[in-house]
Amino acid sequence: MARVEAFPVVEETKRRSFLADLLIRLVKEKPLGTIGGIIVLLLLIVGVFAGLMAPYGYNDIYVGPRLSAPSPENLLGCDQLGRDLLSRIIYGARISLIVGLSVSAIAVILSTAIGFVSGYFGGKIDMVIQRFVDAWLSIPPLFLILALIAVAGPGMLQVILVLGILFGIGQSRIVRGAVIGIRANTYLEAATAIGCGTGRILWKHVFPNVTAPIIVLFTITLGAAVLAEATISFLGFGIPPPMPSWGGMLSEAGRRYMLMAPHLALWPGLFLAVVVYGINMLGDAFRDLVDPRLRGGLGRYDRARKMIAKASTNQAGEVMDEQLKNKK
Repeated sequence: MARVEAFPVVEETKRRSFLADLLIRLVKEKPLGTIGGIIVLLLLIVGVFAGLMAPYGYNDIYVGPRLSAPSPENLLGCDQLGRDLLSRIIYGARISLIVGLSVSAIAVILSTAIGFVSGYFGGKIDMVIQRFVDAWLSIPPLFLILALIAVAGPGMLQVILVLGILFGIGQSRIVRGAVIGIRANTYLEAATAIGCGTGRILWKHVFPNVTAPIIVLFTITLGAAVLAEATISFLGFGIPPPMPSWGGMLSEAGRRYMLMAPHLALWPGLFLAVVVYGINMLGDAFRDLVDPRLRGGLGRYDRARKMIAKASTNQAGEVMDEQLKNKK
């Protein structure tokens, strides 16, 4: 009588890279995250090729009637100076892309550096750094942003630096928590025992194991940076005109001429909401995929378990078919 093997042999599939595996699982398991990824990709394309896609320059005046409604010549209408609204929104996507990516990069680098030092060394160093972070987080973020920009002056570079430092210091605790979670692992003790330097341990052993939360941190910061830039530009402390920031467009023409031409406030606000929504959906999907404690976050281990279960079911079915044939 045939018997079923307790541990069926599963053919080993070709191992993919972490990013490739993450993107494939994103498409298969997270439909909202996939939609968010498409929105982010469209933002990237529009931002990079804004000069080719925009029908007019962002500050070309009298290309259409002032405060005119959408028409075949001006698909989204014109503002109070006769500038094409579609062109300004396209160039505004470039502003949002530059600010979002730059702020996220600065914030991730700063939070990684602070989190590594604080989480790995611990002790008095950790205590001093965390008390500084506590003091930083106790200040209202909007007040801190406005105060720093009032000192540095308005401009894209100033906005990027202020937001990057603000998010970087505040989010360093996420990286610190991930470093503390792996600090007492055996492989770090073994690396220390064989004489590896601190820099090599941090780069070769700690950093690869905290890559997943850093990727999630980058995507979440991207949406927060775009929204924060729009907020301070709306208040008049961000990117000065005539640069077409979406928040500045809402404040400059959208608020003043909202009753006469509602499209001046509708389109910048709609594009801002869609972009931030897409970035947040992508960040939430990445968080679910890389966190093994959440549903769908088991990665290769989950696939291996499913493959073993499938192989066991198939072999059990083959045995039952053989038994039925023997009875006949």
